[in-house]
Amino acid sequence: MVVCYCLALSPLPATAVEVMDDAGRQVQLDQPARRIISLAPHITELLFAAGAGDAVVGTVSFSDYPAEATRLPGVGDYANLNIETIVALQPDLVVAWQSGNSRPQVEQLERFGLPVFYSEPRRLEDIAGNLEGLGRLAGSETVARAAATRFRARYRQLETRYAQAATIRVFYEIWQQPLMTVGGEHLISQVIHLCGGENIFSGLDALAPAVNREAVLAADPEVIIAAGPESQRSQWLDAWRKWPRLAAVRLKQLYFIPPDLIQRQTPRVLEGAERMCKQLEQARHARRQAGGKYP
Repeated sequence: MVVCYCLALSPLPATAVEVMDDAGRQVQLDQPARRIISLAPHITELLFAAGAGDAVVGTVSFSDYPAEATRLPGVGDYANLNIETIVALQPDLVVAWQSGNSRPQVEQLERFGLPVFYSEPRRLEDIAGNLEGLGRLAGSETVARAAATRFRARYRQLETRYAQAATIRVFYEIWQQPLMTVGGEHLISQVIHLCGGENIFSGLDALAPAVNREAVLAADPEVIIAAGPESQRSQWLDAWRKWPRLAAVRLKQLYFIPPDLIQRQTPRVLEGAERMCKQLEQARHARRQAGGKYP
């Protein structure tokens, strides 16, 4: 179905829906979508959480939550889409990841006449907004609104609980070789702030910048959190023990959070946030035990 941009000349049908996406574009459908393609794992989760799971007819690699998503046809991975497969599935809506998918490939889908909604939650509040927008596009608004309400309530509880918490300096490691972290515009940086932490690289503009180890050592974080592959977590954290004077090492504040709970912009990010908040509370206790300052 082709997106209509000429409303003054051709009024939309009574069943039409219109939603603004995260790229600031108005996405219009003649009726709620019945066949949806997801182009990122976080989008798949959002669609199911918004009550639109039954309408999803294709997903990309690593769309493994909820379990039902693993049984859906694959359309490539988020960085390399199978255009022919997507078109053959005859979707009436494609939900794309603005910063992750290949823009030329997504534009190619648009040239085939497929409506595209861009998902790019940069703030925790945006996750609730995505749930509501996707629910409207899929005709599952009741489920979506309820999910968004639950998310906002849980978020506010965490915000209230840790609003007065003492600040803890945090290094968040998303990859080891090269060493990569999150900048101030990344959703994870907001999670760190939510828990009363300070991202030592919040001043960097890039979403996932590469940094050098010397910069981490100079910043001397009290907590280091790794969120790489499960099989690598101990090696990643053990690598920091080579610097025993690093505050996080001396305070024994080296932690792991499963990446699916913190690196996907979905309602489950609050599970990751709750884990992080508890970890930072442990760091505050360690700081007090050490005399209230860096050891």
